[in-house]
Amino acid sequence: MEQYFSATQKMEQEVMFPSLLRGVFPQEEGAAPAAESRTDLYERYQLLKAIKPMVEKGLASGGDQSPSGADTDGDTSLDSNGAEDAQLEERLSQHLTGLQQVLTHLTRDTNALTRRYSQILEQINLSEGQPSW
Repeated sequence: MEQYFSATQKMEQEVMFPSLLRGVFPQEEGAAPAAESRTDLYERYQLLKAIKPMVEKGLASGGDQSPSGADTDGDTSLDSNGAEDAQLEERLSQHLTGLQQVLTHLTRDTNALTRRYSQILEQINLSEGQPSW
């Protein structure tokens, strides 16, 4: 989670001119450009910026919720509660695993976008430093 927030903060600090990302398409390292991926890095930047507040809001509201499914029936058998608890633990584990995968993917995309933006700036700086004859 901290890696995701660190990556998005770095992206927000480094990407000063997001319009430079227009028309630049993501490319996996060592792979050919994906023909089906028609989302340029500018659109991805906008998406990543839009997702961050949703993640922050979700974290903030997650601590405010109280368990609403508390068992108040004293006649329920212990075996039933044990099976239900195991099922809830399994569902929670699957949810957390999925969340971790999504955050890892978002972190990777954010870092790749920031790296590519830095490369674009380096290319601009190199071309400005060369004399035009």
